This record gives sequence, C-alpha cells and structure tokens, in this order.
Amino acid sequence: MKNFANLFTRLDQTTKTLVKVAALVEYFEKVDDVDRLWAMGILSHRRPKRTVKTSLLREWAAEIAKVPLWLFEDSYRIVGDLAETIALVLPPPVKALDHSLAYWIEEIKSLGGLTDEEKKERVLNAWSGLTRDERFLYNKLITGGFRVGVSQKLMMRALSQYSGQEESAIAHRLMGNWTPDNTTYADLILAENPLDDISKPYPFYLAYAVDGSPESLGDPAEWQIERKWDGIRGQVIVRGGELFVWSRGEELVTDKFPEYHPLATLLPDGTVLDGEILPFADGKPLSFNVLQTRIGRKNVTKKILESAPVSLMVYDILEFAGEDIRKKSMAVRRQILVDLITNLPPNDIILLSETLEFDTWEAAAAERENSRLHLSEGFMLKRKNSEYQIGRKKGDWWKWKVDPLTIDAVMIYAQQGSGRRANLYTDYTFAVWDDDKLVPFTKAYSGLTDAEFRQITSWVRKNTLERFGPVRSVKPAHVFEIAFEGINKSTRHKSGVALRFPRMLRWRKDKPIKEANTLEDLQGMLAVYG
Repeated sequence: MKNFANLFTRLDQTTKTLVKVAALVEYFEKVDDVDRLWAMGILSHRRPKRTVKTSLLREWAAEIAKVPLWLFEDSYRIVGDLAETIALVLPPPVKALDHSLAYWIEEIKSLGGLTDEEKKERVLNAWSGLTRDERFLYNKLITGGFRVGVSQKLMMRALSQYSGQEESAIAHRLMGNWTPDNTTYADLILAENPLDDISKPYPFYLAYAVDGSPESLGDPAEWQIERKWDGIRGQVIVRGGELFVWSRGEELVTDKFPEYHPLATLLPDGTVLDGEILPFADGKPLSFNVLQTRIGRKNVTKKILESAPVSLMVYDILEFAGEDIRKKSMAVRRQILVDLITNLPPNDIILLSETLEFDTWEAAAAERENSRLHLSEGFMLKRKNSEYQIGRKKGDWWKWKVDPLTIDAVMIYAQQGSGRRANLYTDYTFAVWDDDKLVPFTKAYSGLTDAEFRQITSWVRKNTLERFGPVRSVKPAHVFEIAFEGINKSTRHKSGVALRFPRMLRWRKDKPIKEANTLEDLQGMLAVYG
C-alpha cells in the first residue's frame, strides 16, 4: 500500500504529463504482477464494490476521533470528500501495517458478508495501522469512489514503456470486460493473442470540437461530412456467430438492446461496426429523452421496446471478414461499409449514416443551422484519407456542433459544491416567469469562473431567505444566460420541460430580473425543438 500511496501522491502533485508517466512506470517496476494489475484496474475505473455503508464509516470515524457526529458532518460538508475527512480527523496510527495493495483490496471485498460489528472491528484495525495517505486511499477504495488525475491514455503510455509493447496494442488489450478478478497481468498484457476474447471491442476514436469556423480545414471536398447523431456511441461486434454490443463507456450492453440480436446472422462473421444507438421510429430519429427511458433499466420490457424503439445508425467499420481495417483510409472504410449495408436484406435495425456534400463551408454552415430539425447536434467532419485512431487526436476528426439554445433565467436556490468547491455555492436552481410568479425549471453548476463563484457565494451568505438542509433559498436578484442542447416535455418537472446539458453561459449583470424569459418562451422552444 505504501508504494500505491506514494504513486498517488506523485500523481496528485503534478499536472505534467511526463512526470505522471514516469511515476507510473516506476510504480510498475517496483510492484509484483498482482499489485500492478490492481493498480491498472483502479486507474481504469474497475474498483471493488462498496462493502460498507458510508453512514457507518462516518459514525465510526466520529467515535474514534472523539468528536460529535454533527461536527464531523459539518467538517465533511466543508472538506467535500468523505475519505479525506476521515483521514484528517482520525488520531495518528498506533502500529504499522505493511501490506500490499492487493491485500487491502481483498480485505475490503471480504467485508461484504460480515455483520456491522465485524466490519467495524476490521475497519478500525486498518485505520489504526495506516498512515494518513494510506488511510485516504483505503477509504476511497472502501467507498468505491476512487478517482485520480491520470487518464487512461497516460496509463497506456506508461504500460507501453514498461512492457515494451506498442501503445495501440496496450489500448486494445485494456478494452472489454476484464477485471483483476477474472484475469492476470500475464494473460491481459503479455499473452500472445489478446483477441482470443471474441467480444473485445476496439478503442474508440474521439473528435475535437471545431473552434469557430472550419475554413482552416481546407477544401470541403477533402472531408466526409455527416450529421452528428444524438444517441449512445457504441460498437456492434459479430464474431464466432455471436453478437456483442459495447457502449463508449466500455459497458457490455448486448442484453439492453434485443433489437440488435438478428445482426448476429445478418452481418458476416468478423465484423465490427462503429455507430450510434439511436431512438428511431417511422423513418426518423426520436428525441434522446426517449432513449433515457431505457438507460439504467435492469429489464427491458415489451412496453419499453414499443415506446422506445432503437436502430443502429452506423458510420464506420473497424473490422471486416476478421481483418482489422482501422489503418485503411476513411474513404476506403466508407466504401466497404456502404457495400456491406446496401447488400443486407431489408431491415429496420441497421441504418447507414448519410454523408453530405458542400462546395463551400458557408453552404455547410447554412445547412448545419437546420440540424435540430433532423434531431441532430450538428456535423461530424472526418478527413477522407484518415485512419481510425485511438482516443482523442487533433487533426482528422472534428465535431462541429450547432450553437446551443439559450434562455435568461433567475437564480432562486443555491447549494454548496463538492471537492475543491465544497466551501463555495456553485450549484444553482433557475426559474422563469409565469405571469408574476417564478417557476423553477432547471439546475446548473458549470460555466462560471472561480472568481464569479466566490462573488456569488459571498452574496448568497448575505441574502439567504430560507434553509432546506444544504440548499439555500435566496432573494431573486440575479439573471443568468442558460445554454442547453435540447428541450423535451417532462411530467416530472413543475415547469413541464426538461433541458439537455444545461450550463451557465454568462452572468447577466446588465439585465434586471423582470427581463428574464417566461414559461411561455420555454414552451415555444418546446414546440419547435421538442
């Protein structure tokens, strides 16, 4: 655990890529295969499940620290992180427990079947023998909330340097549903053929956003232009006569989309498609809000299948006839894809994303403005001679999204943030006018500078009307421009609408609250874009 604590400290204390990679390589060199594998798992979000309720951890920590629970809870609200709060309030260790990372993870996993008293005894024993940094990490692991400022890309680079393998090979090996419980370091990283797992997807290629106009990209004829669909990015794999569906978040979701099961026989063996899981009916896409009714459901019932049907809007092919074709150009891959899809029997499961041609970027911009009428977020721009790369790379793939919708709203509630913003009021509820009443319609917590958050926090503390736990009702005085990507009808909200990706675009200090928008304005947007 000491090695892992040292690694965490080094990663946490720098923003420099080379320093982080060097720290990871040094850690991989020091530890054994089991600890190395668990570190890889934790850094790629494959953490052990929570085995102790956080309410119990708070009670035990307050008891050991000899502070009232209310004082611990107040400290927690200020610190903003439970694991850190516990590590800070506990007395110094009374002994030294020098166990490996893998030991502590197995210890945490074993707590699941114990009584609360047995859990308490084991947790207190751990706290009594770990340093503050080690306690912090132990607490993070036991609560299932471990996050550290290192990307999957940096970990792959470090593993590449340590193992001597190509970064692209490492990236592919780390895809899929592996965990440190079902594989070993040797099988995952050193095995001769990582594709023995026929379900394994490829790392996704991600696009950067166009900043301003795409004029600098050159001739539009050099680019494949298509609509940016508003669904769930996924890969559909047919290998060994079986179908596998992966989300971009590396979640195997085959059972969530039974509509795709016929693709196991429709598509030739050794096919991997990249596309959008899209709500679709009557020849057109549906709102993302429709798809949300299926997300997170354990069981997909017949009623859900009927009310939220999906198709696969496919826009790339990564493997064909068992051959990895990502190194072929976009134009070549597109032709293979077109030939494949057009020769399939008629079906409503799989759709080919349309490509658009423009002589000028001005003409493309004009059509881009119509994106919402197509239930699209804008355009994707892909250089025709580009390979399918790994992760987010600048140059060949761009997303050119339509400008967000906006509305001016009045802040009526404020709540403290978390983490480094735990002592600031950063989470706000906004309202619009309905005659002479303010009706809440959305929440937002991003888009302002730290200086603006500090200014608003000072104002909230002086202008609180009522308190509801951590929430403060404030005097209606400030107008904010709220940006959002879409608007849908909602029966769950008093306003009757729900926004997609709301955030604060700017603080309208120039605008009095009476000039904020109305509920009628929102309903007008809903009629056009909902």
